[in-house]
Amino acid sequence: MKAKFLDANVFIRYLTNDDPAKADRVERLLELAASGKERLLTTELVLAEVVWVLESFYKLDNSAIGPMIKAILATPGLEVINGNLVETAIEYYMAQNIDFIDGYIVATMERYQVSEIFSYDKKHLARITAIQRREP
Repeated sequence: MKAKFLDANVFIRYLTNDDPAKADRVERLLELAASGKERLLTTELVLAEVVWVLESFYKLDNSAIGPMIKAILATPGLEVINGNLVETAIEYYMAQNIDFIDGYIVATMERYQVSEIFSYDKKHLARITAIQRREP
């Protein structure tokens, strides 16, 4: 069965229920995937966009967004490319109160056993004791 790609706006409709008719259609699609009748695919960039929209437009904080992203990752029949990195990034995002993208950077560094980063970001990356931030 060929996979079908899910865009960020589909997740946003479902997670916010700001358009109930669309949210219901997304729910049916996810149920089809869970039952094996559809195969769905998305990427970490789509989930980064979901996080950004939920923060910037819907004004949700990381304690609300984190469980939503975890639920997406746990959806049967939905494959998230680099989902394992997203899961680790969400943990950093929630536990260290850093930007999702910074969490993703740290997750990637862990995966590739990189302990130093060149960055001017003193606010978020300094919270991660497992890495050393340096300025070029």
